[in-house]
Amino acid sequence: MAITPINVADKLTLFDEQWSPKIVAQMNDHHIKLVKFQGAFVWHQHEETDEMFMVLNGGMRIYFREGSVTLKKGEMIVVPKGVEHKPYAEDECQVLVIEQAGTVNTGDAGGENTAANDVWI
Repeated sequence: MAITPINVADKLTLFDEQWSPKIVAQMNDHHIKLVKFQGAFVWHQHEETDEMFMVLNGGMRIYFREGSVTLKKGEMIVVPKGVEHKPYAEDECQVLVIEQAGTVNTGDAGGENTAANDVWI
């Protein structure tokens, strides 16, 4: 197996779809994903896993039932399992996400925003 660097900037040029995370690596039983988005996502939660968001470009807000957190480029947050949340970005935001392999982006909400959770780039 060859161990090679992953150029995140290059990977971000390979897709334009929003709200459709792409896997760039696996670490133990977790996937490292890249996602682009703008606007509001659905309220959802992940009962079985925490979810880490790190802003690579742009900015975002994550709404919680008790408030919200704003993230700028270079900042990250871990949303604990079972915590309902709703990501939002006024302008397109590019984010690195780490979550347990097999995690569905819409969590318990499902619906039309559900993306395939096994797409590698």
